[in-house]
Amino acid sequence: MPIEDLLRRQAGVLSRVQALDAGMTLRTVQRRVATGAWTEVAPRVYLVGGHRFGSEARIRGAALWGGPEAVVAGPGAAFWHGLIDAPGRVVDLAVPVGRRRRPPAWIRPRRRRVDEEDRTEIRGVGVTALGLTVLDTTAAVPNASEFLDRALQRSLTFCELHEAYCRAAGTRGMARAGRVLVAAADRADSAIERTLLRHLRRSGIDGFVVGLAFGNGQIDVAFPAARIAIEIDSWAWHTDPERFRADRRKGNDLVAAGWTLLRFTWHDIAERPDATVARIRAALARAA
Repeated sequence: MPIEDLLRRQAGVLSRVQALDAGMTLRTVQRRVATGAWTEVAPRVYLVGGHRFGSEARIRGAALWGGPEAVVAGPGAAFWHGLIDAPGRVVDLAVPVGRRRRPPAWIRPRRRRVDEEDRTEIRGVGVTALGLTVLDTTAAVPNASEFLDRALQRSLTFCELHEAYCRAAGTRGMARAGRVLVAAADRADSAIERTLLRHLRRSGIDGFVVGLAFGNGQIDVAFPAARIAIEIDSWAWHTDPERFRADRRKGNDLVAAGWTLLRFTWHDIAERPDATVARIRAALARAA
């Protein structure tokens, strides 16, 4: 491939091997580095002048440094999958256990074995597959539950995520990911529902009924006098398409019957309780 096409494809980053394969001599490569036309951003990996060392360039540079056996992991892989907008300044790279090469400061190698089913390639870059990427990133980002909630609303199912967790159990970061995953498996009518009720009582809000019968089902938390229905979307509904459809039919029936419907996720209740309670209080005030 002509070197100009290669640079366009790789955000201005290339390896020494690629430059030589494109017809350059080693002397030419060394001269361009010496004159500052190329910057060595990692051993034998270069950023060509005129290109910015942004997120895409860092991901591609890390992959080139790591070689075909390594895969980009964590937030860098999440960025490459389109799950987050920015990967951070340091790129996590899963490398073979025996690898001992010294990385540049912006690459963080994680020596681990990654199963073939947990690897994929996107736009020419080897990255961890979606399930393992979500788990690694859940363990790394501060808003873990919000990130996991968004990920489960994409093409990833809870079962796929759990299978990836079983393969990766015991590796770095999986303990934290496992705790969030356990919460994700909880049903809305158990722990997270009790958490919401506790927040309501502490805020002095009463007049609610738990499990009020409605149609062929029941409302998670209802304020009958104000005709306000609260439905809690625990992450578990991602695993059950029929439950998802039934919840949506119930929601439509509630609205058609003149109820105000509020839906909250595990993240809303567990990590944004003040905002959740404020929204319920505002709905009650409007109804009054």
